[in-house]
Amino acid sequence: MSADRPVAMVTGASRGIGLAIARDLARTHQLIAGARTAEALADLRTEVPDFEPFVCDVGDADSVAAAVEALAPTPIDVLVHSAGIADERRFDTFTRDDWRRSFEVNVFGVADVTARLLPALRAAQGTVVFLNSGSGTFSYPDGAVYSGTKFALRTMADCLREEERTTGVRIVSVHPGFVDTDMARKIRRESGREGPDESYVRAETIAAGVRVAVDAPHEAQFETVTIRPTVRA
Repeated sequence: MSADRPVAMVTGASRGIGLAIARDLARTHQLIAGARTAEALADLRTEVPDFEPFVCDVGDADSVAAAVEALAPTPIDVLVHSAGIADERRFDTFTRDDWRRSFEVNVFGVADVTARLLPALRAAQGTVVFLNSGSGTFSYPDGAVYSGTKFALRTMADCLREEERTTGVRIVSVHPGFVDTDMARKIRRESGREGPDESYVRAETIAAGVRVAVDAPHEAQFETVTIRPTVRA
């Protein structure tokens, strides 16, 4: 990658919030876009033909290691974690494997990618954005696994922020409410609370919030950003 523009890496960039963030950051940054397969990034390729793919399953340690190694020695100015899975149902229906898979993707994989890229982020005094959720701020029925992973992600980001204060790396947690994506609509539909269209925030609005955090003067960081619909379902 050339040194003409700063580099932004977005995981989960094939759809939903991650895709909206990737589109937005590509206006000013060289883009590294993450997804489980190269084919999943086809729509983004038509809009941003020169992005670099980051193909891996963040829930698989070997896949992460290989994908990060392939990036070296690329500098990273912005890292946005948007990859994740949602599984909401009654506590006693989950198996150990269900718990493991959710934490592997939503927490362990995010931590692994971040730790491996910290040297590049420190060199650039970069910004890490963790796309969390409202589920990382409160508890509710059927949310044990999903909310559990998001609470863990929030705490991980808070601890990492304190560790990195002397390096210049900024750590931002973004907590959206329900966003107009396939995943969010599926969750609401299955729980019988789909709600009107105006009770969802657009993915582009979340991308705008991330943009504010990324573009903030470096002496400040938006530590925790909550973006919720104005209208309740």
